[in-house]
Amino acid sequence: MKFLWLAPIVIVADQVSKQIVQTSMSLHDSTPVLGDFFRLTYIHNAGAAFGLKVGPPFVHTAISVVALFALVWLFRSVPRDNRIMRPALSLVLGGALGNIIDRVRLGMVVDFFDVGIGTLRWPVFNVADSFVTIGILLIAFSYLQQGPHKEAAPSNADPTA
Repeated sequence: MKFLWLAPIVIVADQVSKQIVQTSMSLHDSTPVLGDFFRLTYIHNAGAAFGLKVGPPFVHTAISVVALFALVWLFRSVPRDNRIMRPALSLVLGGALGNIIDRVRLGMVVDFFDVGIGTLRWPVFNVADSFVTIGILLIAFSYLQQGPHKEAAPSNADPTA
C-alpha cells in the first residue's frame, strides 16, 4: 500500500534508539547534549503519552491496540494518491506500533528525549512519540488544506420560509 513502507522505518528507528539508550545508560541517568536545554534522560513510562495515567498498564496497552485498529481503518479509507494524509497516518501507525512493542515486551515505554529550560521541562519522550506528533501535525495540515465544507441548501427549500 502506498506510503505504508514508512511505518516499519519508524518502528526500526524507534526500537534501535531505545535499545541504544537501554544498553548505554542506566535507568534515570541524564546526559546533557545541548546543555540543560536538551538532555538524554532514560526513564520508563508506564502511563500514556507524556506520562498521563488512565489506569493500570494493561489499560494503556488495550487503548493503544484499539487506536491501532482505528489507524489501519483510517489508512485504508484515505485515497491512495493522498500525498499528505497517507504518509502522516503511516508515521502515526509506526510510532504507535513502536510504543506498543515496548508495552507488550516491557509493560512500559522507554523514553529518553528531555527538552526544557531549568525546571520548565516538556515530558520526556522518544522517537515513536516524535513521529506520532509529526504525523498528527500533518493530518491537521491536511484537513486545513481541504478548507471548510459548506452545506448545500436543499433544492426544494422554500426561500420565503
